[in-house]
Amino acid sequence: MASLFASNTPPEKRRENSPGDGAERQVGVLLPLPLSGAYDYLVPPDVTVAAGDFVEVPLGGRSLLGVVWGEAAGDVPRAKLKPIEAKLDMAPLPEISRRFVDWVANYCLAPPGAVLKMAMSVSDAFQPERSLKAYALGNPDAAPVTAARRRVLDALGEAPSLQPGDLARHAAVSSGVIRQMLQLGQLRMVALPLPKPFGDPDPDLPGAALSAGQRAAADDLVAQRSGVTVLDGVTGSGKTEVYFDAIAACLKRGQQALVLLPEIALTTQWLQRFTARFGAAPGQWHSELTGLERRLTWRAVLRGEAKVVVGARSALFLPFKELGLIVVDEEHEQAFKQEDGVVYQARDMAVVRGHLAQIPVVLASATPSLETMNNVELGRYRFLHLPDRHGGATLPEVRLIDLRKEPPPKQSWLSPALREAVRATLAKKEQALLFLNRRGYAPLTLCRHCGHRLNCPNCTAWLVEHRYLARLQCHHCGYEAPLPKHCPACQAEGSMAACGPGVERVAEEAASLFPEASRLILTSDTASGPAKTAELLRMIAEREVDLVIGTQIIAKGHHFPNLTLVGVVDADLGLSGGDLRAAERTFQLLHQVSGRAGRADLPGLVLIQTYDPSRPVMQALAAGDRDRFYALEAEERKAAGMPPFGRLAAVILSGGSAAEVDDLAASLARSAPHLQGVQILGPAPAPLAQLRGRHRRRFLVKARRDIALQPVLRGWLAGVKIRRDLGLEIDIDPYSFM
Repeated sequence: MASLFASNTPPEKRRENSPGDGAERQVGVLLPLPLSGAYDYLVPPDVTVAAGDFVEVPLGGRSLLGVVWGEAAGDVPRAKLKPIEAKLDMAPLPEISRRFVDWVANYCLAPPGAVLKMAMSVSDAFQPERSLKAYALGNPDAAPVTAARRRVLDALGEAPSLQPGDLARHAAVSSGVIRQMLQLGQLRMVALPLPKPFGDPDPDLPGAALSAGQRAAADDLVAQRSGVTVLDGVTGSGKTEVYFDAIAACLKRGQQALVLLPEIALTTQWLQRFTARFGAAPGQWHSELTGLERRLTWRAVLRGEAKVVVGARSALFLPFKELGLIVVDEEHEQAFKQEDGVVYQARDMAVVRGHLAQIPVVLASATPSLETMNNVELGRYRFLHLPDRHGGATLPEVRLIDLRKEPPPKQSWLSPALREAVRATLAKKEQALLFLNRRGYAPLTLCRHCGHRLNCPNCTAWLVEHRYLARLQCHHCGYEAPLPKHCPACQAEGSMAACGPGVERVAEEAASLFPEASRLILTSDTASGPAKTAELLRMIAEREVDLVIGTQIIAKGHHFPNLTLVGVVDADLGLSGGDLRAAERTFQLLHQVSGRAGRADLPGLVLIQTYDPSRPVMQALAAGDRDRFYALEAEERKAAGMPPFGRLAAVILSGGSAAEVDDLAASLARSAPHLQGVQILGPAPAPLAQLRGRHRRRFLVKARRDIALQPVLRGWLAGVKIRRDLGLEIDIDPYSFM
């Protein structure tokens, strides 16, 4: 981990200071490592540093990069301190970023250095600026001008400088001609800055024509200078265009804006709309960027040159010079929860980031989370509602299909009513979507002879068949294996059978039922990266596809004007497993996917297949009664003392040996505190009792809303010594219970 931030400064350019060189001042330097706090260092007499400066310091025989965090703690004898080796020539980490790092570390019970690592995630950004090599006119009269040389000079007369390849191409000459002209002095070498991977948005360009409701909401957002506003609106109501006005106002104030999206797949159409509105592309921040794009964007954010950034949850930790607005789009999405490393909820941390800087935060969603709506009811968040679809489009009709009364044929997954609706839609030359939130061909493969199930060797999970790839995959650890010809248990040949449907199996059924329809499968497997995703979405939007079979990647944020039918293949899929948010998530997901239908002039229809249409979540979807459903959910959570009406934290232990993990869990259980208003449940095996080869045990800590869990957990775990081969993870406000 430390090697990511190891210095590349040549040894001969570093200071050769020693603790006895006369340096007097001491400062604390926080390193981007999982350390509990800053380390004290000496400041050489000829070096001036201030809080936020990036510096190079020695640690354990290496040179690492860190940030001056403040004055030294002073608890280490001066004779043992080492001096700072160098101060980097770049803008400091802003004070608000440092406060945010400390706040997140304190709330999430994470090492401050681990949080800082997220803010210093681009190690290459700390290297000297790079430039492009280019040629410009020198002294044309320094040598005879041949016909080839004349073409070179003419090309540079049209452009002040050109890169070597461009110059050779424009002048139709070889690289040898250019090198010779450089040697003769007819050309000179110049350095050009690297092109920015973003543009300069113009806030004065006119936006889309807004309805009266949209205009009122946009004016309200523009007027805000701090606090949280929930922008609630039905799917297709034009929430994006509304908060675009708030971004424009932020830019006019000379500030930067950040928009968080839960998935890369959502950026494609969003970027098109942004570019159309502001005349330039924003900066992007997600895992698919190249190293150079990340480096240029990170430095531009620090310098204030990147005016608008759209990105995934990690963009929240970028070092904005002057952030003036945060928008969290699809704020209800579980993807905003970071489950590895520093465990945090990006939506909640965005609210904190806005509060620390006293800037406005917009939470946008057609299905806000119960936590967000509770904050609205308590008066902590302001609330704006857009009840109508943009452009006069109407909400789709939603019908439930009771699979107990209208079951599909044997070994099929589409009911007769859904089949007929797809046929009718295709006959009208309109598009249909079959939605199933399960990748692959089948979720389970078992032996017909002995019943053996194919499990992941590293996780407590079944292997999922991906027939198009002819592979079995674990969706938790990534393990892959070929489909076996014999049962691993009884050796029966050809006995392995697929059980249950995935999108590939639904697509197979659709191909047999609607052979004339052009089909497309849209999942995270097929949409591999932004470019591929953009191409698939373009094909749907431009009517090159008749029938789409997709997972949640297609459920939100996309506008397909010809798509009029949505068929939900298995609405009950997300309701099992004991997750306290299962019904809420199911409602949000199915409401979002329903919103893909009828977004333009054509009316939409949504058919939801379920084995239990009497469930409140199904009734709410059919009736379009979100508020009543949320009220019922809130009553159940309040009665159980669960979030947002109580506090919850998870403590997960892991290790390669189940016995050793159990021993640690038993030791923790014996030392668990007994406090009024606090319950410690467990230990118990986590639902995924083995993950990536490590055995897992879990405690749940439950408390009243008025009790802060962090002091409780600190007191309980302070004296626990964890061996290096065992792990202890704390998840404040858990979202996943796997």
